[in-house]
Amino acid sequence: MHALLRFSAIVDNVNSWIGRKVAWLGLVAVLVCTANATARYAFSMASNAWLELQWYLNSAVFLLVAGYTLKRNEHVRIDVVIGKLSPKAQAWIDIIGGLFFLLPAVVIIGYYSWPSLVNSWDIQEYSSDAGGLIRWPVRLLIPVSFALLALQGISEVIKRIGFLRGLVPASEFEKKGHA
Repeated sequence: MHALLRFSAIVDNVNSWIGRKVAWLGLVAVLVCTANATARYAFSMASNAWLELQWYLNSAVFLLVAGYTLKRNEHVRIDVVIGKLSPKAQAWIDIIGGLFFLLPAVVIIGYYSWPSLVNSWDIQEYSSDAGGLIRWPVRLLIPVSFALLALQGISEVIKRIGFLRGLVPASEFEKKGHA
């Protein structure tokens, strides 16, 4: 169990690092959006590439912070119901939900996103819009993000099992950053 908890800590650290770094892409997206709008309205210069870059940046933020969000226990859930249960019951719900709902879903999505990425890479697919960007980098975000989310899901299950065995305090998987 201790080896699994070390693995869990590594996954937590990787997703935390990625989440904190990728969050800055939101600011970059705002700056690109501002520059693009300024160029379009002030100078009558439009660019599909800049518009698509905004979409790519927003996609990166949304997808790549999913594992970090799960680690921080800030994903959508029914806190009104689960909050009334004991910590052990909550841990069991998280284990069952992780093993039977989260992990199968992320594996299926990751699996089915792979052929699209490979095809896009093989044909060097570009946007159909004039001046648009190459597509495979944004398609790569899907399997990468779902792999990170799957790893974080495994980490969360490991921590809940560790909690049930008395090896991990409940504070290890409570919401972070809240009073």
